[in-house]
Parts: sequence; structure tokens; C-alpha cells
Amino acid sequence: MFLSRFRINTARPGARRLLSSPQALHAAVMSSFPHLLPSDTPAPDAPRVLWRLDQPARAEVLLYVTSPDQPDMTHLVEQAGWPAAATPDSPGWHTRPYKPFLDRLTAGDHWNFRLTANPVHSIRRNDSEPTKITAHLTPTHQKGWLLDARRQERCGFRILEKPPTARLLPDGTTHHGTPHHGDRYALTVGDARPLSFDKTRTADGKRRGKPVTVLTVTFDGQLEITDPEALRRTLTQGIGRARAYGCGLLTLAPITPPARTVV
Repeated sequence: MFLSRFRINTARPGARRLLSSPQALHAAVMSSFPHLLPSDTPAPDAPRVLWRLDQPARAEVLLYVTSPDQPDMTHLVEQAGWPAAATPDSPGWHTRPYKPFLDRLTAGDHWNFRLTANPVHSIRRNDSEPTKITAHLTPTHQKGWLLDARRQERCGFRILEKPPTARLLPDGTTHHGTPHHGDRYALTVGDARPLSFDKTRTADGKRRGKPVTVLTVTFDGQLEITDPEALRRTLTQGIGRARAYGCGLLTLAPITPPARTVV
């Protein structure tokens, strides 16, 4: 397994085209692996290519990719990077082996995490209708999707709780009588983005069927590893739906201890 980071040059027209189309960006990412064909379907329960866009600043956009094989992102550098600055030692992207990190994961360890996901649930208006998959729209329900006990157990982690002195809102129930976690967990949700695009078109470029709409949100928080092997599967296979459109990639970072105040 490999973890790669590519900084996108947002001033280039090719970059803006990729950023405006999750389909185009997915195709560009997959083109980093010569042996993968567009018609290939990832094997179930096997590591797969996952990607995510992070935007730490207005003009700074980073593309993260995890993959079973080492990528060649030369085409991305030419289209959306800084090709004139590329050298053999610094080709325009950074790739590191991921397996040594995965092997060090230990039960009980605490980590910061980030995840862009497509939190959804199944609904139906009455018993005679088939179920319909729809997105969670509110931050409370989006958090509830990730806080689901079965999901956390399946993924090999649990979201850490804040100390009582750090909580700003009490938990309890809403006016509808449903449980509400308040500010109990070290978890934030933001950067909600509705993506709408045409999944298929006819040979003459006309739209075929309804456009695909995907709501993505980014979770930041802290977790504890409960099952290292399950978490390794999560890190290499992804979480949830829409993994071809930039969702599902969970990444970890060390928790930095708070700075001590010197008096």
C-alpha cells in the first residue's frame, strides 16, 4: 500500500476542470495506475484506490490518494501541477509506503482523523414503497451516521468523548424525543458540498437519465483504535458510499499535546 499527496495548481485551467468534476478527477486519479482499466471493478474486501481533496487554505488544494500500487502522476503534474519545476528527485508529488504505518497500529492508541464521506440512510414513505437512499442533511444526523455503534465496531475504532469541562452543549433529547449527543464527542462536521453530475451520456453528448447527486461532508475528530485489523481494512478499503467520487478515505495524524503555558 502507498499514500500519496499531490498539490493542485489552482491557477491552471486543467486544474479547474478537474476540481469542477468528480468524474474527471476520478478518471485522472485512476490513470495513475497503468494496469487498471476504466471497466475494472474493485474486488470486494480487497484494498482499493481511494482519494480525497483537502483545502487547508483558499488557494491550497491537496489531493490525497491511497493505493495498492505506487502511482505515476506525471499526467496530473502536466495538467494540474507545476511541470516546469518537476525534477527526477521531486516529480511534483510525494509517495510513501503505507504498510509500515498500518503495521504499527495498536489497540488503545489515540489519533486525530479526517474523513470525507457521503452519510446516507434508507427511507420510505409507506410500507408499499421500496426503500430509497437519501443523504443526511443536518450536522446532527451526519454526526449520528459516523457515531453509529455498529459502524464504529465494524471500522475498528470509537470516537473519543470530550472531557466534561470541554463540552459546550449538554446531550439529551430533541423536541421530537430523539437522542441528541450535544457536544459530547471529539467530532466536528463541515465543508458540506452537494455534487451533481451526469454519470452517463450518449455518443452525441446528450444526457442519459437523471443527474447523479452526492452530498459530501468532512469529519474531523479524535478516535481510539479498538480493532487494529478492522481499522487496517477501513484505511485501505474506505468507509461508506461514493468512494469513486472522493469519499471514504480516512486518514490519521498524531494528537499533538497542548502547549504548556510558561509563567
